[in-house]
Amino acid sequence: MADLKLKKNILSTFKLNGYNLRNDVCIQLLELLRPLEGSEREEWLEKFLEHIRGQSLTNAVVEKCHIDLAIQECIRSESDETDLILNVIDAFEVPRAMYNVERKKFEMVPNTKYTPSLFDVAQAKTDLFKNRYIILRQRTLRHSVFMPVMPGEDKEETVQKFDLPLIEYLLSSSACLKDIIVLGLLTQMKEGRFYLEDPTGSVCLDLSGTKFHTGLHTENCFVLAEGVYDDRVLHVKAIGFPPAESSETSRAYFGNLNVFGGPSPTNIKSSSKLFKIEQTNEDGIIVFISDVWLDQIKVLQKLKVLFRGYSHFPPIAFVLMGNFLSTQHRSTYAHTLKSCLKDLADIIAEYPPILQNSRFIFVPGPIDPASANILPRTPLPKYVTKEFMEKIPSAIFTSNPCRLQYCTKEIVILRHDMVTKLCRNTIHFPSDGEIPDHFAKTIVCQATLSPLPLTVCPIYWSFDNALSLYPLPDVVVVADNFSAFTTSYMGCQVVNPGSFPKSEYSFKAYCPASNLIEDSQIPNE
Repeated sequence: MADLKLKKNILSTFKLNGYNLRNDVCIQLLELLRPLEGSEREEWLEKFLEHIRGQSLTNAVVEKCHIDLAIQECIRSESDETDLILNVIDAFEVPRAMYNVERKKFEMVPNTKYTPSLFDVAQAKTDLFKNRYIILRQRTLRHSVFMPVMPGEDKEETVQKFDLPLIEYLLSSSACLKDIIVLGLLTQMKEGRFYLEDPTGSVCLDLSGTKFHTGLHTENCFVLAEGVYDDRVLHVKAIGFPPAESSETSRAYFGNLNVFGGPSPTNIKSSSKLFKIEQTNEDGIIVFISDVWLDQIKVLQKLKVLFRGYSHFPPIAFVLMGNFLSTQHRSTYAHTLKSCLKDLADIIAEYPPILQNSRFIFVPGPIDPASANILPRTPLPKYVTKEFMEKIPSAIFTSNPCRLQYCTKEIVILRHDMVTKLCRNTIHFPSDGEIPDHFAKTIVCQATLSPLPLTVCPIYWSFDNALSLYPLPDVVVVADNFSAFTTSYMGCQVVNPGSFPKSEYSFKAYCPASNLIEDSQIPNE
């Protein structure tokens, strides 16, 4: 009688949440929950449901494989969640999430369905821009300016509403269309003539009287163009970026999916245990240093001072970014770098507290071996790093860009002169405001680390998701030769540590517990 009652409870609980259970799955849950008390049963049922929701089932029927995975995840979250404290995610391991336009939800793309390649088919290049467009359009349509007036809402008190027509609507119209706003890709199909393009077509732009809003507008970035469409030309009054969205708002549409990457099958932001660990380590910091020129004696001396100073309270991690040599040594570059890393290992070994308690994360720069200057870049080759790893087991040689997850904080790291390239390629340089603020707004609104043309900043088409900034992480570190800065936009901190040797040996330190970035510098002795 008790089993019958429990079985009915299991079936009704899943049914109320929109799921149907097969009989064998229901019996499996019955066996698991039978030894527990009433309150514990409800708690575990809710945990199972939470993990089932995170699996993005194709239909409402819960199979045995789904419940087995949910059980494993529940057991893991109870036993070894502390293993998720610090994780470095390689760019080539970032999960792929696609927006399903028909179902209006994000879904994970399993590796069995799509295997990306460095040398993919031409369709992958089209998909790169199409996927960016779909993400930005669904985000833009949620903005208050583009949402339709709800029933019962006072039209006089609401802000002015706009539609967001596709370009095919413009091309099919013979009338003059005034005060329209269109989302599309800014392209130059003919030299000196700009067009706006979306998956349905392209329209010629007249930018002679256009006002550009804040940001660095380059070719191949997505913009909202406001103006008048007449005689098959869109006369643009103003151009701006698609509105950005806070991390909290975005994650409401992703649910419990882990789209950032790492070993956790679900989003770590909701973990109370990791948050507690994060807040307990209130003095823990992550150090970011760029242009660590290991062939310069002065740099090694300053690093020695840095390690000595931190030896009494070792940081969580040192993120050391390339270039790791000051000049290109051509055919001898790898051999020279290998020797320089050996010298760095000897310096680190002098400070056992740091060696035992801190992680050393190496992100290659534009001229480091051995991959082409295309994003994402592979880690330094094992030939170069093998001896260093033997001496410093806590070292991690990762890709560029890469992702760093510490407890509930998400950090994206890129070593590329992105600020400089955006400034150089913008079609309208801002007349006021600070460049770091314009840069931060650009990458956040574009939801990517590289909104540049592929001719300026080449990308492996199939791995564009590794450069995605949607949902927004807590911190974006873009190491550039531009002057060091710290700014923020929509709750996301954008940081440039600057060149270590060129900025009088300054660097950035991030405190996850307080979510603050500190400017630091090694003083002259």
